[in-house]
Amino acid sequence: MIRHIVFFTAISNDNIESIRKGLQMLTGIPHAQHLEISLNRKSDPNSKEIDVVVYGEFADDAALAAYKAHETYAESIRRVKPLRELRFAVDYDQAQALTAPDGQA
Repeated sequence: MIRHIVFFTAISNDNIESIRKGLQMLTGIPHAQHLEISLNRKSDPNSKEIDVVVYGEFADDAALAAYKAHETYAESIRRVKPLRELRFAVDYDQAQALTAPDGQA
């Protein structure tokens, strides 16, 4: 499984809700096994820069590529890009992730 995580910062606080709504369109794309769009709670005192988060799970690289090739993805980018300052994306294969033993973190 591929995990896809994207962090967005808004140019202005006034744009945060519009960014969230623009990204919410992505939930209509059928290729994700799971997809969430959420506002950052900004509860970590050392990192409050990120405003909006996209978290997705995809069966494989082909499913992620199909998601990114979907016309709704392009429309979401068209709406969100002028409102955001930064975008950081991470894709990783969950099978290759190092994890802590149960009960330890």
